[in-house]
Amino acid sequence: MAFYKVRLQKKSGLYYPQSITVGKQVSTKQLGKALSDRSTVTLADTLAVLSELGTVMSTFMAQGRSVQLDGLGSFRYTINATKQGVEKEEDVSPNQIKSIRVRFVPEMTRNADKTVATRSMQPTAVDWFLWGKEVDKASAEGDEGGSDGTEGGQGNGDAGDEGNPL
Repeated sequence: MAFYKVRLQKKSGLYYPQSITVGKQVSTKQLGKALSDRSTVTLADTLAVLSELGTVMSTFMAQGRSVQLDGLGSFRYTINATKQGVEKEEDVSPNQIKSIRVRFVPEMTRNADKTVATRSMQPTAVDWFLWGKEVDKASAEGDEGGSDGTEGGQGNGDAGDEGNPL
């Protein structure tokens, strides 16, 4: 089950749903335990691999490569340049780079007619509930929460809603 809140967009004066995260962020240890429970790998081995994943991926991306994780998606660096462009191509330099970001594109499959069938990180059906409203228990019955019984969600991250989502 996922949650949203109502947000007023100041520019247009219209209301929109905005995804939010609830509960505590899922830790590396919780993720490792869930992965370990679903495989034959021990928790210690899973945590050892997860702790090095970011470093290894950034090393490859710093070489100008993208990183593809089967069943998950691909990661690559993107950059934001300063607002001051230059008039000549030969004057473009790395000094114009303001920031580096990691771009993630979920893995997808295509139907025979070339339309997108699925994206790995997007389940085919997400039940959305307005945050703060009482959720019908029958609707929420299928929700298992985290692997250790805790609830955790992942929103769009743009809202900056860390603690109280409202």
